[in-house]
Amino acid sequence: MKITKPQKSWLLPVASGFLIGTSYIPFPPWASLFCFVPLWIFWSQQQSIKNIFLSGWLTAFIFTLIGFNWVAYLLHEFAHLPWPIAVIGMLFFAAIAHLFVPLAGVLWFVVQQKLQCRKRLSLWLMALITIICEFYSLTLFDWNFGYSWYAADLPVYQWAEIIGFSGLSACTLLANLACYFAWQKRQHYSGRMLIAGVIAVFIFLNLGGMGLKNRLPEPDTSLKMLLVQASVANEEKMAAELGEGYRDEIFNRYKYLTDLGIRAHANDKIDFAVWPETALPYFLGEMLKPTPQTLALTHFLKKLQLPLITGAYGVDLSTRRITNSLFVLNKDGEIKPPHYSKTILLAFGEYIPGEDLFPQIRDWLPATGQFARGPGPTLLLNWNGFKIGPQICYESLFPDFTRSLSDLGAQFIVNATNDSWYGSWQEPYQHLYMTLARAVEFRRPLLRATNTGISTVVLASGEILEKSPIYEEWVGLYKVPYLKNPPATFYQRWFFLVPTLLWLGLSVLLIIAIWNKLKSA
Repeated sequence: MKITKPQKSWLLPVASGFLIGTSYIPFPPWASLFCFVPLWIFWSQQQSIKNIFLSGWLTAFIFTLIGFNWVAYLLHEFAHLPWPIAVIGMLFFAAIAHLFVPLAGVLWFVVQQKLQCRKRLSLWLMALITIICEFYSLTLFDWNFGYSWYAADLPVYQWAEIIGFSGLSACTLLANLACYFAWQKRQHYSGRMLIAGVIAVFIFLNLGGMGLKNRLPEPDTSLKMLLVQASVANEEKMAAELGEGYRDEIFNRYKYLTDLGIRAHANDKIDFAVWPETALPYFLGEMLKPTPQTLALTHFLKKLQLPLITGAYGVDLSTRRITNSLFVLNKDGEIKPPHYSKTILLAFGEYIPGEDLFPQIRDWLPATGQFARGPGPTLLLNWNGFKIGPQICYESLFPDFTRSLSDLGAQFIVNATNDSWYGSWQEPYQHLYMTLARAVEFRRPLLRATNTGISTVVLASGEILEKSPIYEEWVGLYKVPYLKNPPATFYQRWFFLVPTLLWLGLSVLLIIAIWNKLKSA
């Protein structure tokens, strides 16, 4: 069958979806610099807002299916849905997860129709509106194009200490605009020069990234710590949370692995061990009465003379609700206040969205957790001279959260995570690099302990030390150099610079477009 020109043109948004999806972690960022070009070419050919929206939606749908298909595993494992229903849920997620793409197209089209912009100005508006929509997109997993450079270990990621990974993402999309102009002029010398310019700038930024890393101050102290990954299966964790068994088995597994790590490194003075999110399947709290299990933990740590940072369940005394918390216990097994409780909770896992306004939702989803929220990034775990920035799970994905901990003077960050609901294919790698990125932005080491992997330590330079295997029991000893008084990075001090520049750039373009229209009237 002969393909007509309109049919061929619809392959352009399909191509963009494929290029974007296969350029995000765990794939290499092979098409990141030009992945939006086919879609933008399609948009520039359209006279219908319907086609603009549908093409943008199609691109987003395809790249979500490719890059985030772990959602099906999550629904099967976490919500216990049959695989056919889980796949339908994933398709629904792909349909709504990244609506920033069609939204950007619609906004650009409306502006273009109203102001009748000249072609080059119109393309600048198209790119900048796309960048701003991506910057403010509301997604379950707050990813961006900057993280892919880190996963590929290209030195350009070091610029995150200046503009953050969101700024790197904006620069990546601007490179797409340059490639678009180059495509337009592909038959001319200027088009080839534009491509050469993109390549030259990319090489320059990578060389500059190497320079940024080399100019970092030398750490003035260090610590030794033990990461413990027990690889507890979801069935065991769920049973333990519901009081249906496995609590003692899980507790004993962590004790066994920790003791194994201590024995393997008997000649090392270990400052503390770290267990992951809700590793201890019991309640801890400064105001709670000791139980046989907490007394057993005290005895275990006292015997080893080993301080511990562990995830466990706490209780919010004001609401009497459970908390997902992080505790510090000293070498005698005593809790050192204050502990930290998770603030950014998991929707439909730890709370029901809208429940405060419509309490009857709880009757429809009785099995969903009802956790209390913590105080946010307002406190450090100050203990034994350490100033520890605590965060639990995907609180690490929000740069402003880590920025607040850095402003408080955190010397390093401890992140406790449980990624066991997501499978071993994509999400563990995506979540890993998105978490470790905070160390680069704020130049502080980050210690990441997970239930099933990937557990590791990243230094302030962005260097990632030994990574744990996935879905295996494992213990790792790390020597972590750090600064006692780390200075604020440029990104930390000028956190709102990139969004300010984006809005300023959009305002200038709109003013130019309005001025041109008034002149031609």
